[in-house]
Amino acid sequence: MKKILFSLLAVFMLVVAVACGKKEAPTEDANAQQQGATTEATQNYHIGIVTTSVSQSEDNFRGAEAVAKKYGLSNEGGKITIVTVPDNFMQEQETTISQMVSLADDPEMKAIVVAEGIPGTYPAFKAIREKRPDILLFVNNTHEDPVQVSTVADVVVNSDSVARGYLIVKTAHDLGATKFMHISFPRHLSYETISRRRAIMEQTAKDLGMEYIEMSAPDPVSDVGVPGAQQFILEQVPNWIAKYGKDTAFFATNDAQTEPLLKQIAAHGGYFIEADLPSPTMGYPGALGIEFTDDEKGNWPKILEKVEKAVIAAGGSGRMGTWAYSYNFSGIEGLTDLAVKSIEAGDRDFTLDKVLASLDTATPGSKWNGSLMKDNNGVEIKNSFFVYQDTYIFGKGYMGVTSVEVPEKYGKIGNK
Repeated sequence: MKKILFSLLAVFMLVVAVACGKKEAPTEDANAQQQGATTEATQNYHIGIVTTSVSQSEDNFRGAEAVAKKYGLSNEGGKITIVTVPDNFMQEQETTISQMVSLADDPEMKAIVVAEGIPGTYPAFKAIREKRPDILLFVNNTHEDPVQVSTVADVVVNSDSVARGYLIVKTAHDLGATKFMHISFPRHLSYETISRRRAIMEQTAKDLGMEYIEMSAPDPVSDVGVPGAQQFILEQVPNWIAKYGKDTAFFATNDAQTEPLLKQIAAHGGYFIEADLPSPTMGYPGALGIEFTDDEKGNWPKILEKVEKAVIAAGGSGRMGTWAYSYNFSGIEGLTDLAVKSIEAGDRDFTLDKVLASLDTATPGSKWNGSLMKDNNGVEIKNSFFVYQDTYIFGKGYMGVTSVEVPEKYGKIGNK
């Protein structure tokens, strides 16, 4: 009987020992699960995209749609949360600010990309920075003081008015233009970046032996409105070409002026290198009667191809140009790419090379260049970047301006 009891006890102890031994085995699985949870935490994040409406800027809105399509909407298990600011954002700044700040209420929000830095962006970023210092803050094309915005943002990006002031005139010269006309009005010329670019354009024209012509036009926000401002351009461009010749290159500082300017240059001659904020959809569709299907909207290679055919058919080959990709659209895609890479790599060190590399991913076939922005004392701002895309001339292709060295002296023009 004792033998039986001892045997049963031995069997029982063996079972317990085996069971205890098996409890230690899942430790590797537990470690793997913990690693997986860490990876999941890195992958499960949201990025806020703040955009204007279609009526304010279709390229901004389409750019937001494009990144939402790529990464998915956050309310559907993806990464992107889109906020559309009011059309009258100047009058509704409190609403605009509160919309931006509300993105920080999402605990999974890791970055916010503002498509166009309309007034209100700075106070919104300041509030977010105080509330959630972990959130990355990126802004493109800021309307506010970029130096001030850079104190609360991680990355500030603007079109390079200094380099383009030189390169637009040089490209016109290389294509055969002997005169350069700058069209603007007092309100725009009171803006530092526009005034500085104008001064660089004038000096470049003189240095290249070109005649520089300063032309004043009605302000679209004056009593004449947009229709009156556009009518002035429609009526005057043929007269200007008759007076100055077809070897004149034209540049306008206002978007509303661009469409009638393109229409008359195509019909009567002259050169147009690129718009103030270049895009194949800036002025060309209205000037040349181009319409895009739903599947073409946001597809820049298709848009460029369609616009190029229309420009060539209108006789503008070799003298009319653009950027191949919309600045605003590609800016959203590029900054979102930069945010994704930063979040997933845990990298908050933003350099010009990293910004340009992310912009390149948004514009296959085209290239970017740029520089660090400098304040009025000539001191570089490490997180504020001037960028520009290669110029595309219809009928010729890319002009390679991103590899052209801009003489240092032009960067000093207009610095206080």
